[in-house]
Amino acid sequence: MKCLVLGHLVKDIIVKGSNKELRMGGGAYYSALVLSRFCDVDVWTSVGDDFPEEWIDEVRRLGINLRVFPSDSTTVYELHYTLSGRELFLRSVAEPLTGLPNAGYEMVVLNPVAGEIPPELVKEAVSRFPFVSLDVQGFIRKPLPGKVTQSTLDASFLRGVNVVHADERESAHLINFSPADVEVFLVSQGEEKGTAYLRGRPYEFEPLEVDVMDTTGAGDVFLAVFSYFYRSCSFIQSLKRAVAFTALFLERRSVEVSPDEVGELAMNVTVKRV
Repeated sequence: MKCLVLGHLVKDIIVKGSNKELRMGGGAYYSALVLSRFCDVDVWTSVGDDFPEEWIDEVRRLGINLRVFPSDSTTVYELHYTLSGRELFLRSVAEPLTGLPNAGYEMVVLNPVAGEIPPELVKEAVSRFPFVSLDVQGFIRKPLPGKVTQSTLDASFLRGVNVVHADERESAHLINFSPADVEVFLVSQGEEKGTAYLRGRPYEFEPLEVDVMDTTGAGDVFLAVFSYFYRSCSFIQSLKRAVAFTALFLERRSVEVSPDEVGELAMNVTVKRV
């Protein structure tokens, strides 16, 4: 399967108490990382000269085809983790992405983090490609330096998208939108029960318990791996496998996960019609 992922690769500054760690991140990075286990992946992104060259090399060593558009700056987030949760600060933003490749793709994942994908590009993707997945996080975050805030989004442009993901708080910012407007609407809530809608019909799913503080990338992994499985599996089977894969990723901070592990753990995931 040939997949395209759009979104900024990000410099993440992870802060836990007095410790700081600089690492590559961004929704496009985590989604591409997962899909590289299953698909031929192209990534279109935009970064500045300050983005480490070794990170670019790392992505390419995974077999991911990377198209980098030049920018005066790189998108940089600072993530503060405490026992009470996470605070997010935007430090700089790279140039937006304004086009789509002419090549054919069986699946396209649109995963912006700071307004880099305009709604018009979503509509174009839906009209051109057979399967489009999307995370709303980068559409509702205000792309302004400082503590990240969210704005109300006229989400009518999402109609026709196959799979949309949002967390519970993000979903509250969507107007002119109903879960029935898309094929699948995934609403996660961290370690709490989430809701997945299939053509507007709600199902409740329960995440597996994982004792970790750093949940960076969980939603991006969940979206990408659900989308991949959903191309060939039933809705419920895809949901269970996506929950299981995400739990293993959080435990290991790695996508080196075997199909047998995912299948076995998926049997412990509860999904029920609401």
